[in-house]
Amino acid sequence: MSRLIWLGGEILPVEEAKINVLAPTSQFGLNVFEGIRCYWNEEKKQLFAFRLEDHFKRLKRSQKLLQIEDKYSVDELTKYFMDTVKANNYKEDIAVRQTIFVDGFGTWSSKEEVNMFISPIPKGKTSAEYNKKGLKCCISSWERINDNSLSPRIKCGANYINSRMGQLEALKNGYDTTIFLNKNGKISEGPGSCFFMIKNNVLITPLLTDGVLESITRDSIIKIARNLMGLEVEERSIDRTEAYMADEAFLCGSAMEITPIYSIDKYNISDGEAGILTKEIHKKYLEIVRGESNPFKDWITPIYK
Repeated sequence: MSRLIWLGGEILPVEEAKINVLAPTSQFGLNVFEGIRCYWNEEKKQLFAFRLEDHFKRLKRSQKLLQIEDKYSVDELTKYFMDTVKANNYKEDIAVRQTIFVDGFGTWSSKEEVNMFISPIPKGKTSAEYNKKGLKCCISSWERINDNSLSPRIKCGANYINSRMGQLEALKNGYDTTIFLNKNGKISEGPGSCFFMIKNNVLITPLLTDGVLESITRDSIIKIARNLMGLEVEERSIDRTEAYMADEAFLCGSAMEITPIYSIDKYNISDGEAGILTKEIHKKYLEIVRGESNPFKDWITPIYK
């Protein structure tokens, strides 16, 4: 069966979904989006969407900052999401891209005509860098965007050109991915992923004001570490060389979940392996998203009712 997506009020085969090539989203990247993960629990025969309402609240914040017409309510966003996933009858882990974009014949300053697509895809078919067991990272020569240029708070297509430049540089130089520094020379984040390090059993991550997306995965990890594992968590600026000396480190995001960092600029982290606490955090995270453990009941939404 052809993969089905939602576009402009219809669920249709992906090959039939079309937009205007002259639309502002095509020409200028004028869109906001969320990447939402759903996890299959074989024992319960249930697919769980992870922190669905939080994703939609962030989507609306992105719309507000880009001044795109607020066309869909949270209830509508949820219904269309659920309808699309159910239409595909997925019984496996999936990633869902939900994108609100400016269609029509406008310009880069247009606020209307707003449209939306919802596109689920099996997890195994997502980008290669999100399917690695561990990462060899470099510090990017490209500076992370900041709140006075292109705000990292806005999850929009255009902002990801910054990530693209850093990722392509890393791959060209033989690394798996990169870590950006912000305008003050402090650790910011990876391309579409947040940075964590562990030093002396303390979990440390950059401040949101260090050029970091207000990541839902980042927030989840902080709550898991503090409330379930009893770890001390510090949100603060991190020097480049401090990251080199970490006991453990990882990148996280909806797409890559929690992926250990094996090295940064060829400085080995945790002897070039996944660290003990990194593995434990990832284990607890997966138990929660799959509905195997339920300490945060409002984090998962069953698809099939």
